[in-house]
Amino acid sequence: MGKILIIEDNAINMRLAKLLVRGAGHTSMEAVDAESGLLLARSELPDVILMDVQLPGMDGFAATALLKHDPVTAFIPVIALTAMATARDEARARDAGCDAYITKPLKVQEVHDALNWLIPRTATD
Repeated sequence: MGKILIIEDNAINMRLAKLLVRGAGHTSMEAVDAESGLLLARSELPDVILMDVQLPGMDGFAATALLKHDPVTAFIPVIALTAMATARDEARARDAGCDAYITKPLKVQEVHDALNWLIPRTATD
């Protein structure tokens, strides 16, 4: 069982993400903006972060880049969550340091597969 940080400003999307994370047997922590998500990531060191890319204030790409440049959080896998499904946005997610990219609406199997792929990697690093 992993500890998953969900950073999502939309209440409906947050509720769905929490259901998917818990349905996969993991626990979740939640943040509604990048700034509070960065603080939680640093203090709680989750196994994976689900990062909405369209957040108020600092966007998820900038937040991911900060996480990946911080030695304390650089090892935490980040899954970008976005309604934008263009090759340019996927490239931006990769450039920011995201380990995976999932488009909304979230699909049960896609989220579970990404978590199952990334959590064993964190346990063996």
